Amino acid sequence: MNLTHLADDALPTVALRERNRVLRNTYWLLALSMVPTVLGAWVGVSTGIAQALSPGVGLVVFLVGAFGFMFAIERTKNSAAGVPILLAFTFFMGVMLSRLVGVVLGLNNGAGLIMTAFAGTGAIFLGMATLSSVIKRDLSSMGKFLFIGAIMLLVAGLANFFIQSGALMITLSVLAIGIFSAFILYDLKRVKDGYETNYVTATLGVYLSLYNVFQSLLALLGLGGGRDE
Repeated sequence: MNLTHLADDALPTVALRERNRVLRNTYWLLALSMVPTVLGAWVGVSTGIAQALSPGVGLVVFLVGAFGFMFAIERTKNSAAGVPILLAFTFFMGVMLSRLVGVVLGLNNGAGLIMTAFAGTGAIFLGMATLSSVIKRDLSSMGKFLFIGAIMLLVAGLANFFIQSGALMITLSVLAIGIFSAFILYDLKRVKDGYETNYVTATLGVYLSLYNVFQSLLALLGLGGGRDE
């Protein structure tokens, strides 16, 4: 019996098991991250902490906090502190989301709009997760185009903060849903193909995409489907 051949045959199986482990941990951590996000949004709405900030201050707090947390997560992703910091980040993001949630809740059908946005985000995630498991093609080339698209969205969003154009906001929301839905597919496919081996990093990427999809859906629904009390 050739032991070398047996070792070579075992390599794909070990690699597959490792990829499945990372993917499974990513899904579990992603599900767990929803808890502090919802809690943060509830705390934000209940206390009015996000609404108390002026739009300019709120934007600065969001950008500094988000990028600060992401830097910390990247530095600690291979340590025991990685998961707690990620969960603290999702709580912070929930608090920041509470401003939009509070505005939508102020509409006559606000609770229904939030549930619709949540269901829509879930459907998009399920669709992208399914696609990531059936598509055989390597999607790694998508990364640079999606990154450029995300940067352009960020720049346009910052510009619209000063312009305050409703039409541009709708356009950016629609584009964000498309771009970040593709990001979900891209990030999950990277895990499945073995390009991403750290489940904390994988969870962060998918979480940010889901957050942006939900936020964009909620903004669209609030603009187009809300009825003031």
